[in-house]
Amino acid sequence: MNKQKRLLVLASGSPRRRELLGIGGFMFSVIRTDVDETPLPNENPRDYTLRVSEKKAAAALQFIEGEPLVVAADTTVAYQNKIYGKPYHAHHAEQMLKELRGRTHQVHTAIVVMDARTKEFDCEVATTDVPMRYYTDEEIAKYIASGDPFDKAGSYAIQNTAFRPVNVRTGCYANVIGLPLCHLVKILQRMDFPIQHDVPFLCQNQHEYECGVFTNILRTQDAVTE
Repeated sequence: MNKQKRLLVLASGSPRRRELLGIGGFMFSVIRTDVDETPLPNENPRDYTLRVSEKKAAAALQFIEGEPLVVAADTTVAYQNKIYGKPYHAHHAEQMLKELRGRTHQVHTAIVVMDARTKEFDCEVATTDVPMRYYTDEEIAKYIASGDPFDKAGSYAIQNTAFRPVNVRTGCYANVIGLPLCHLVKILQRMDFPIQHDVPFLCQNQHEYECGVFTNILRTQDAVTE
């Protein structure tokens, strides 16, 4: 098959991942997958997010026609090895936001790209430290009332300008939003998929953020983490 004509399919219902993939200049279609995201007993957050991403990619293959590359991702918020998923209700969101307040936690995103033709896959896991500011109880209540926390791991969106959960952005900003684009670029290059655009520039320009890690991420084609 002509590599120039390989298609990308995003196995995600996340509007944030669709937006990020579009920011990177990629043409793609979307398949939403529903998989069990329950962590296994004593499962490490990084292992968890990689396992769930693999499950999403495999689930998407059931609905695939042709021979595209399937892109699946899962983002996990963790503090001291505790996994913070999406909140079940307002009280759960409040609890998570209070536990994360004033602390630096980690955001892990695993990307799995699976070849629908061969069923082979490649993957990367990005990790970013996120220093949360000391927001007030009143700010938490107002943010929860907005409805924004309820479909987000850790009960927050770093890009929410009203709540503004962090004072200083560090590391891979796209990772914290849900799709570390430079890690995706690395995988696609290893799979001989042509990259048509300057993805780091597009990402930084869109988010008005000077990234200090993209050069190191792209320096080697080996699968490494940030």
